[in-house]
Formats: sequence, structure tokens, C-alpha cells
Amino acid sequence: MTKIVILDSVTIGDDINLDKISNFGEIVSYPLTSKAQTAERIKDAEIVITNKVFIGEDEIRDAKNLKLVCVAATGYNNVDLKALNSKGIAATNVKGYSSQTVAQLVFTFILDVYYSLSRYNKLIKAGGWQKSEAFTMLNFPINDLENKTLGIVGYGNIGKKVAQIATAFGMKVVLAELPNRSHNQLENRMPLDEMLKVSDIITLHCPLTDATKNLISAPQLNLMKPSAVLINTSRGPVVNLDDLYTALKNNKIRHACIDVMPQEPPQQHPIFQLENVTITPHIGWASKESRERLVEGIANNIRIYKNGDIDSIKLKS
Repeated sequence: MTKIVILDSVTIGDDINLDKISNFGEIVSYPLTSKAQTAERIKDAEIVITNKVFIGEDEIRDAKNLKLVCVAATGYNNVDLKALNSKGIAATNVKGYSSQTVAQLVFTFILDVYYSLSRYNKLIKAGGWQKSEAFTMLNFPINDLENKTLGIVGYGNIGKKVAQIATAFGMKVVLAELPNRSHNQLENRMPLDEMLKVSDIITLHCPLTDATKNLISAPQLNLMKPSAVLINTSRGPVVNLDDLYTALKNNKIRHACIDVMPQEPPQQHPIFQLENVTITPHIGWASKESRERLVEGIANNIRIYKNGDIDSIKLKS
């Protein structure tokens, strides 16, 4: 029977049914796997499922039966494709399963900041409204989204979904041209630096590559409006965390909302002490419905592999 090893099942969650995967073989599941444990755990596997556990040359050295690595995500920087290909091992990812979910978090962030929801909630729980002499309180800013400019960096599935929602709010959408990238010609595209200058809200949806690492650092932050809101739900290293901290501390921009960190779980950092930043623990992708779609996508990739058509979907190095 095919042995299927899941290396970090906590990222799928225990509320998700795995029957669609178990139909293809025997599942051996580990909640988490360290680098030191990986090689031993996959040595007899034919199929490995991993979200963040790295699979490279050292890990596959003794994995004589391994034929397929299923990345339980869209990004696949956690697998060494060159090493896998040299051993005849295919790797696949799952695209599009979390687009609407990430877009939902983006607008949760935006509405929270633009309506000061968290700040008002905190004030009321501290007794502020109870002591008010008027029926309402206008202690914090409240702003409309209509006619505001939303700058999108990365116009793939998620970026397009964010743009669709923004249009429903009556926002103006502009798209960044990334350095060293070819782009489809759209009239609302502009160079990144120009987009940063005109946008009221900037949201990042680009993959992590050598070109996008530290894409948003001090020079870019200094171009933004003092009223700008920066949102990062892509990958932590796309934003230089130290430079972002400095910009927020000095009120160079209004607010930042980040769902990702350069290291996860993160190390302690002074940015956690700031009031004008909202941080969530990489949950933008993780609705139950999204994780169900993810498992369905993994199962479909295994089905294609079993049918002998893996070349049509495998990742290329």
C-alpha cells in the first residue's frame, strides 16, 4: 500500500477530513517535524505532504521510495526542486485555494483601521463610553473607503480578488510594476515608486523571490503618504521589519497590518509594542473552507500522479 507521510498536520488542522487523501494509501501523520526528524520520517514514504517542513538533498538521501512531494500551499520555497528533480521526484503545489480568504483578511484589516474598530472597542471596555456626556464618541478617525486609492503589489489570483472587492467599495485600484518583471499592459499599472506615492492603502500579494526580498524598505516607506496604510499578507521578508518599525514609530505612515513575519514563529521585536500596527499569526489563508479546498487540491494532485500524468502539474526548477 502507498505510504503517505504528512509532516506538519497542525497546519491543516484537526477539523478537516482527510478521507480524500487516505483513499490513495496509508497516512502517517505528524503534528510537527523538525529538520533533524525529517529524513527518518520520510525514508519509506512514496508521497510526502509538507507545508513548511523543508525537503532538500539531505532529507531525500535515504528516501528510496519517494516519488511525490505535495506542498500544502501555493508558495514552494520550502522544497529544493533541483534536488528533487535529480532523483526523479515530482513536487506539486495548490493554487488559488485561499484567494478569497486572504482577500477577506485584507478588508478586515482595512475596515478595522478605517473605522478604528479595535480602538473604540478597547476604549469602551475601559469605561470610556459609559462616562461620555454625548451619545456618540469621535475620539478616533473614521474614514470612508470610497474614492480612496488602493495600490496592489502582485496581481495574481489574490490581487485580482482584492481588486474586485475594492471596486465594490468604490475605491480606485492601481497596480505596481515590479522591478525585473514583465507585466500585462493595463492602464492602471505604474512603476512601484509612483504607486507608493499616490496610494492611500498598499497591499502586498507578491511571491518571495530574490527580487522581492526587502521590496518595501526605508526608501519605499519614505515615499508613502503619512496617512498611508501598509498591508502584508504575502511573505514576511518582502518587508524590512526594522525599517517598518522605524517608519511606524516616527509616524511616517499611519498604520501597518501584517499577517506574516520574516521568521515564523517570530522572535521578539519592538514592533510588537507599537499601537499603530495590527499583527495576526499567518492566518490569512486559514479559514476552514480554505483548508478544505487545500486538502481537495492535494488529493487531486495525488490522483493525477496515480494516473501517470504528473508531468502536467509538477513544479519546474
